[in-house]
Amino acid sequence: MSATRIRELIVTPIAFGDPPLLNSNGVHEPLALRIVLQLVLEDGTVGLGESPGGTARLERLHAAAKVVAGMDVFDTTAVSAAIDAALLPAVPSSHERGWTTSAVEVACLDAQGRLLGRPVSDLLGGKVRDAVPFAAYLFYKWAGHPALDGRAAIRDDWGEALDPAGIVEQARLMQERHGFRSFKLKGGVFPPDEEIAAMRALAEAFPGQPLRLDPNAAWTVETSKYVARELDGVLEYLEDPTQGIGGMAEVAEDSPMPLATNMCVIAWEHLKPAVEQDAIQVLLTDHHYWGGLRRTRELAAVCKAFGLALSMHSNSHLGISLAAMTHVAAAIPNIGHSCDTHYPWNSADDVIVPGVLELRDGEVKVPTGPGLGVELDHDRLERLHRRYVDSGMRSRDDTGYMRRFQPEYELRLPRW
Repeated sequence: MSATRIRELIVTPIAFGDPPLLNSNGVHEPLALRIVLQLVLEDGTVGLGESPGGTARLERLHAAAKVVAGMDVFDTTAVSAAIDAALLPAVPSSHERGWTTSAVEVACLDAQGRLLGRPVSDLLGGKVRDAVPFAAYLFYKWAGHPALDGRAAIRDDWGEALDPAGIVEQARLMQERHGFRSFKLKGGVFPPDEEIAAMRALAEAFPGQPLRLDPNAAWTVETSKYVARELDGVLEYLEDPTQGIGGMAEVAEDSPMPLATNMCVIAWEHLKPAVEQDAIQVLLTDHHYWGGLRRTRELAAVCKAFGLALSMHSNSHLGISLAAMTHVAAAIPNIGHSCDTHYPWNSADDVIVPGVLELRDGEVKVPTGPGLGVELDHDRLERLHRRYVDSGMRSRDDTGYMRRFQPEYELRLPRW
C-alpha cells in the first residue's frame, strides 16, 4: 500500500467553553460544539481538520470516513467527489455537503504539506501576504452565564456589554489584548437606534478605524435603509441587514455603503442572481461551507471577475480552523477587508499546542511550518471530547437557551 494512501479518518466531537454572546437568535450556550479530524496515512502522517459540530455533521463525517479510506491523499478532487456521492441523495444541498468535504480537504492538505515539508499556503499557489488582518468581533453580552438548574453562574473576564459604553469598553479590551485595527459588531439584538448609537460611539472612540455592523437579517427592508442612511460615513459596509437576495437588492438600491453577506450567498448557485440584482458588494467567504480551501480560491477569482469585494466569515472555532483560514486568506490577492474571527472568545479551550497562532497587532502571521503548521494537543482533545460526552449537548440552540431565562422570548425575523 502506498505511503500516501489514507488509512483512516478519526472523527472526534468536542465541546468547549463559550461566553453568553447575544445575537438575533438568542444567546450562546456555555458550550459550543466542534469536530476535530485526524486523517491518518499509511506511513503514519496525520493531517488535521476542523468542522462545526452537531449530530447531522457528525454523522456525515462518519460517512465520509468510510469512503476515503484507501484513497490517495493527493487526489483531493476524487476524495471530495467520493464524499459528495456518499452524502447524496440524503443531503441534497451543496452547501450542507460542503461542510463535510471542506473539513476533509483541509486535513488532506495538511497531510500533503507535512509529506512535502511545505506550508498549505504554498499548496494553494503561494502567499501574497505574510500576515492576515482580522477584525475584533464585538458582541452584546451578559456579564456571565446565569446560574441554572443547580449549575453555578459562569463568569468571564470580558464583562457585560449591553449598551454603547459596554461595547466601546469591549472594543478597548480587544484592542489592548490583540491590537485590532477594525471592529465588527454583531447586532440584531436591540432596537436599531440603540445599535446605531453603539456604532457612533465606536466611531468616536476609534476614529478612522474601519467599522461594520451585522444584525443577521433582523431588519425589514425599510429599517435596513434607515440604518444605512443613519450610518453613512460611519461603516465600511453593512452586513446582512435583511433577508434574502431580493431583500438585499432592495436595500442596495438606496444604500450609501456596500452591503455584505454570509447568509444569502452561501452556495455557487446563489452567485448569479446576486450579481444580476446587484444585491451585495462584499462576499464573506468561508471555506467551511464553500467546499474547502481550493474552492475558496476559485470563489475569490469569480468574485474578482464580477467586481465583488471579499472578507471572511467566522463562527465559533478553534485553532485548526484559524490556521486554515489564515493560509487561504494569505493566498488570495483580492481579500480587501479584514477577516472575521471568534478566536479571542474561544482560544482558551484550543486543541492545538500553543505558540504558533497568535493574534497580535490585529493580525495572524501565516504559519511557516509544514502543512497547517499547528500540532494537536491530544490531552486537551481528550478532555474536550469527554466534556462533549458528559454534557449530553448535541446541537446548538441559542433560542432555547435564551428562553430558559426569558420564557417570553420569541424568535422572529425580521424583528424590526
